[in-house]
Amino acid sequence: METAEGVKGGLPPLDELLEECGRLHGHMCAGQLLGARMAVLGCRLARIDDPRGADRKKLIVWVEIDRCMADAVSAVTGARLGKRSLKYLDYGKVAATFLNTETGEAVRVVALEESRALADARHPEIESKKERQFRAYREAADEELFKVERVAVDYGEMDAPGRPRSRVLCERCGEGVNDGREVRSGGPALCRPCAAGGYYRRL
Repeated sequence: METAEGVKGGLPPLDELLEECGRLHGHMCAGQLLGARMAVLGCRLARIDDPRGADRKKLIVWVEIDRCMADAVSAVTGARLGKRSLKYLDYGKVAATFLNTETGEAVRVVALEESRALADARHPEIESKKERQFRAYREAADEELFKVERVAVDYGEMDAPGRPRSRVLCERCGEGVNDGREVRSGGPALCRPCAAGGYYRRL
């Protein structure tokens, strides 16, 4: 396990970052605070000092859940789905991976299950669960909240930001498919829903 110790960051203070998180998400909650701290730690360990400024073109982030944490990570880092700098994988985990495309360094940060019980154990005197969580998530050391691991990421040219690298038409539905997401298995080029089923059904 690694920590942020010794890695200098250039992000604004946490309170300033949380204001941005609240604006983007619409309200402030403990998940936002946890996500903000996760993003700060991930950027520092991936050696991204200024993710919303000078380093914005060398950071790619994968989030593994569609909850509050994901909005906080986006707010802190400036990574966006529309810019292709934010990737979403539906794993249902409070986790994110931060890739420095310039150095190839990648770090995955996961919220520890023990962090859920930390607030109750540390501040039983605070009646409000939300306030207990806020207090604990602010005070806790990174190692109390997160597991950190160095990883290698499957990332190629078709995943990179910028204009589409390719575009083909699905030979079944006729819809356009960008960036190599078509399926070719010895037959016609198909979009993924036509090849293997999707989240919707045509009526």
